[in-house]
Amino acid sequence: MVISTTSQSYNSPESLLHLHDLTEEDLALIRRFGEKMVPKLDQFVQEFYLWLDKLPEYRQFFSDSKKLKSVQDSQLIYWQSFFAANVDANYIARRREVGEVHARVRLPLPTYFASMNTSMVIFTDYMSGETNSSEEYSSLVKAFTKLLHLDTTLVVESYSRLINKRIAEQSEALLAMSTPVTMIWQDILMLPIVGIIDSKRAQDIMAAVLNKIAEHRAKIFIMDISGVAVVDTAVANHFIKITKATKLMGCECLVSGVSPAIAQTMVQLGINVGEVSTSATLRDALENAFSAIGMNVDALKEIRHRG
Repeated sequence: MVISTTSQSYNSPESLLHLHDLTEEDLALIRRFGEKMVPKLDQFVQEFYLWLDKLPEYRQFFSDSKKLKSVQDSQLIYWQSFFAANVDANYIARRREVGEVHARVRLPLPTYFASMNTSMVIFTDYMSGETNSSEEYSSLVKAFTKLLHLDTTLVVESYSRLINKRIAEQSEALLAMSTPVTMIWQDILMLPIVGIIDSKRAQDIMAAVLNKIAEHRAKIFIMDISGVAVVDTAVANHFIKITKATKLMGCECLVSGVSPAIAQTMVQLGINVGEVSTSATLRDALENAFSAIGMNVDALKEIRHRG
């Protein structure tokens, strides 16, 4: 929730600088230190990778020498931009790109946080040798920390947004797979529901069912709920809404898989199932469906035998 709010409320450089209490004096301190630090960035990279080499992620992400060289070059560009301390729209966009790259390669966030902490330790050691007084050192460390936190905010926000988008896309794909409305006979559709039902999934189920009814002009829809994990008031109401919507489409809904536990729960909850047609087993629902379209099991056997 915090990340979402940050992305909506702190998009401008001014708002981000204000959020992290970064003043022009802070940025000026970082620039002056950067004049001394940029020529030493190669030394920083060497120290950084001495630390990184001890982590298991090093072999996972940097086993290829060309890839390692490319990452190190990007790291040099990153810190050159950091010490230039020109926090504008391009600066923000580049930080968000870093987050997206980390998300795409699936770099764990704890590793990113640890790497930023290590970078800070290395640079603060340099600061102690480049400042003339404890007051100047303290001011520089505070300014450096503020800008580092701003960078981290942007990277993590971008990282989280991309990961959440990927999860949402996967969820939608799984949801599509979990609502396989199938025509099992002329005029008869069936949907086995498995797992947990929430409002979003119930809406998607209803949309899929109604589209299939319209597409096939189905007269009977069987909704098998034997695989539903939990039935409470909300879930039961979702089912009732689906049955009512199918009736508005001119299609009768039969609910199968009503176990003794589900029936008892619905009674205890005082849920009004109204005119919903239910059955304990899918077999019973199928027999009722075939009967509704004027076909009995014996007739089906005869059709199958002749076929």
